[in-house]
Amino acid sequence: MTAPLRVLICDDQPLIRTGFTTIVGAQPDLEVVGECGDGRAAVELAGRLRPDVVVMDVRMPVLDGIEATRLLAGAGVAHPVKVLVVTTFNLDEYVYEALRAGASGFLLKDAPPAQLLHGIRTVATGAALLAPEVTRQLVGRYAARIRPIEDTPDDVALTPRELEVLRLIADGRSNGEIAATLVISHETVKTYVSRILTKLGLRDRVQAVVYAYRRGLVT
Repeated sequence: MTAPLRVLICDDQPLIRTGFTTIVGAQPDLEVVGECGDGRAAVELAGRLRPDVVVMDVRMPVLDGIEATRLLAGAGVAHPVKVLVVTTFNLDEYVYEALRAGASGFLLKDAPPAQLLHGIRTVATGAALLAPEVTRQLVGRYAARIRPIEDTPDDVALTPRELEVLRLIADGRSNGEIAATLVISHETVKTYVSRILTKLGLRDRVQAVVYAYRRGLVT
């Protein structure tokens, strides 16, 4: 049998933390290996317990969820942990910063239990929990803060078709929408997406969106 996914719950509100722990712990394929109420404890526990997924609150004392996420999953981390951010407000600036810090996705705190469980399982597989329509809103609201860097599109080691797919990902298109736009199969799109992430050393679609904007591939 496959071992349960190991989950660490981090939230400074005891009631929410207990609720998440109860919901997750009741699933046969999930195991809560620890819980804590601040970002510093989250980093320390994650380093010691090596969970598969950390459910991370944004606003916490001692060290907030954004900095904790950066320490656990940010650029340069030797053994990054998958982080699922939870927040009170949809698309607030903290969520954007958390995604840039390395989070694999986010949920609202008032999401139904089924969404929390789906989110944990999705993030654990290496996929990003960021719906295409949410990507469009997120990028539309914060694109001005993703400042292009020196690299130009010519510096990117992608084929013209891969660049086309990357631009569509950055526009928030789903695999199905990309397939319809480019008149190719869904499986072909999945192959392109996987190839793009591998070539660019990116973990998921969230990072691909930020990459595309920072390289000036989309505006």
